[in-house]
This record gives sequence, C-alpha cells and structure tokens, in this order.
Amino acid sequence: MPFITKKLHSPIRQTALSFLMSELGLSRSEAQRLIARGRLTQNGTVMDDQFGYIEGDIEFICFEPLSRGFKPMFVTNDFAVFDKPSGLSVHPHSRRSPYTLNDEIKHQFGDDANATHRIDQETSGLVLVSRTKTSETVLKKLFSERAISKRYLAMVKGHVKHDLDIQEPLFRIDHPNLLISMVVKVDPKGKPAHTLIKPLRYFPEQDMTLVEASPLTGRTHQIRVHLFHVKHPIIGDPVYGPAEEDVIRFINKELSAEERLRIGSSTRLLLHAHSLEFTYESEHYRIVSEKDFVKECFEAMKLIHPL
Repeated sequence: MPFITKKLHSPIRQTALSFLMSELGLSRSEAQRLIARGRLTQNGTVMDDQFGYIEGDIEFICFEPLSRGFKPMFVTNDFAVFDKPSGLSVHPHSRRSPYTLNDEIKHQFGDDANATHRIDQETSGLVLVSRTKTSETVLKKLFSERAISKRYLAMVKGHVKHDLDIQEPLFRIDHPNLLISMVVKVDPKGKPAHTLIKPLRYFPEQDMTLVEASPLTGRTHQIRVHLFHVKHPIIGDPVYGPAEEDVIRFINKELSAEERLRIGSSTRLLLHAHSLEFTYESEHYRIVSEKDFVKECFEAMKLIHPL
C-alpha cells in the first residue's frame, strides 16, 4: 500500500507549514497542498490550517511509491510513455488503493513527474507522463488545445461496414450514487462530443469488428458511449451493455473473470490507446503501442487467435 503514516515530532511550537517545509524538505506549495488534503494530524485531529500551530507528536500520511519493475516504452529528458495494461489504474482512488501506475511514475522519475492525462482503468494503452513541472504545463496545454492526436483500437460487436462520424452530446450527473455518477449518456443537455470510427477488420465467425477510434473531444467514456449509441458496443464493456445488477456488481468488484466472460464475452474491456502524435519543442513525435491488440482480444475472449 503506497500510503503510509509517519510518526513525526515537533520539539517547538510552530506553524504546520513551517514544520513540513523544514522537517520533510517540501516546497511551500507542496506543503500547502498536503495540509489542505488533511495529511497532517495531531492528537487525532486533522490540521488543515497551514498557519495553525503544532507541537509534540504528529502523524503525517505520505505517498511512498512501490515499484513492480514496470518500465516505460519511450523516454526523453522531459517526458515518458507507459504502455499500461488493462486493469491498472493511473492514479490511486483513495488512500487504501493498492499499486497504480502512479507508483512507477514517482518511483522512476521523482515527485515532480505526473501523468498528463487519464485513461480508464479498464482501458489498456499509452499514457503520456511529464518528468518535470515545466513539461507538465506544456503537455497539459497541448492536450487542452487538442494538439495531441490520440487513436484507439477497439473490438466491437457486429459488422461496421463504413466509417462513422459520431457527433452526439454526452451528459453525466454529479451524484453521490456511484452508479448514477459513473454512467454517461447521449443527451441533448450534455457537452458536445465528436468521435471518428474507422473499421479495420471484420471477423465473421465472431461477428465482431476491429475499429480505430479517434476522439476529437475528450469526454469521459466518450468512445465507449458513442459506440454503444450506434449499436456497436465494445466487447467486454462492464458498464455499457450489461444488466444493471451486473454493472453494480462490477462497481463493487464482485464479478470474477469467469463471470465477466460469460456476461460480456471477454474478461476485460477491449479498448486500447494505440498511438499518440504531437509536436513538442519543435520536434514531432508519433508513438505507437507495441502490443498485439488483436491477440490480446482473442486471449481475453478465450478464443483461438485467427491466422
């Protein structure tokens, strides 16, 4: 578990901000951020006022990355790219979260390194990581300006015969019920969303199509919802397609791999972030995943790979 509680001691009365900066060598902004997140406690009470005074024994919750030796596929002085497997979260969801990609990012590149975008835990593929605060700012700006081209591969149900240009608004409710807040729907009240779909190969025996998906906007679950909307849901999607009771069981982590295979024809979501293309400091990059996605699809579906 990457979050641990450290026992610390302040021999004098001083502000929480001064204490963390001197004791742990944190920058002012980092210390302020951690205090605001409630990481510092004294006598069981959270100290979330950076200018509040502390003295004596203190507990501090900190993140200590645990590496499993997962290496990036591409590295420069300013950024790196990981080819993430399905099932691995990019960031911890809570302090009780187990190993995530963030462990490797921090372990290999230090505290200033960060993922510059997110892909779903269920989605495999490329994650672009900044190695410095400066490169993080630049790369996130490129994402916000849609200057980074992302292409995904997906295995979908049915025969996609022609290119699809899907422009449907997507709507999500901010709700305390996790099921309601997770599910995104096509709805006129939603935000504009645009996805291009290109069929690559049809597998008649399974009645499924390998497609390339290019999201021109960056909405939550965009590719998954748009393909579900046009009646070509992604195989193995645990949210868009199954019965509500099975979706709830998935959210509660109650579905085994065998049950997922029975319900959705695959043990994982068959969606893969396949390539990233962008220009950084006048140099053009096109980074392509080295994974054999079709082979992984057939393995997840427990089928024999076609020749």
